[in-house]
Amino acid sequence: MGVTLDGFLRCASEDDAARVRAALPQHVHLTRAEPGCIRFDVAPTDDPLVWTVSEEFTDPAAFDAHQTRAGASDWARATAGIARDYTIKGMP
Repeated sequence: MGVTLDGFLRCASEDDAARVRAALPQHVHLTRAEPGCIRFDVAPTDDPLVWTVSEEFTDPAAFDAHQTRAGASDWARATAGIARDYTIKGMP
């Protein structure tokens, strides 16, 4: 079984949401190109400050590699301090 992450990215302000909108396309592109990425979707909700996040990776190693890359990326810098509310399944 793979590793899944589901939940929400919750901005506190329109400035936060603008940072997400600006950085998201590149983040999605890079993540979907990663080895082991099965699914990576970030979609706006009816609330302009909230996005749903749904990810699936082949195994814990692929998920860890994603977390490492993403944590050192422009996305991480642009969205630092924005609340994440995630549930992760499939990790040891």
